[in-house]
Amino acid sequence: MTVPFVTVEKGNPADPSAPKKHYASAKARGELRFRGLGKEIAEGSTTVSDTDVLAVLNDLVKILCRHLANGEIVRFGDFGSFQIGLRSEGAETAEKFRPSMIKSTKVVFRPGIDLKEMQKTLKFEKV
Repeated sequence: MTVPFVTVEKGNPADPSAPKKHYASAKARGELRFRGLGKEIAEGSTTVSDTDVLAVLNDLVKILCRHLANGEIVRFGDFGSFQIGLRSEGAETAEKFRPSMIKSTKVVFRPGIDLKEMQKTLKFEKV
């Protein structure tokens, strides 16, 4: 299997006068949706149905949201971890910083050992 990619021409934001260069950009071949994920997991088991798997995955999402909203890091063993990241305006001093200066949040995923090892073995195909 290979990861498809295309090239995209981009300028240098730090130096708009610099010549543009071409960079690789991953191109999705398709997608695996939630129900398909549940069915695929269930196929590997003789004791649970895809309905059972989907119920667990639904609860997993709810619990993940609750703990992230509480400021916790959620670790999924060798799969990886999730944490909330912030983007904010700067303040002159720590005392002058206010929560209203936080402009956006994102969910930060840090891959675990299995995903890191998979990344080392990827092959690529220009499309």
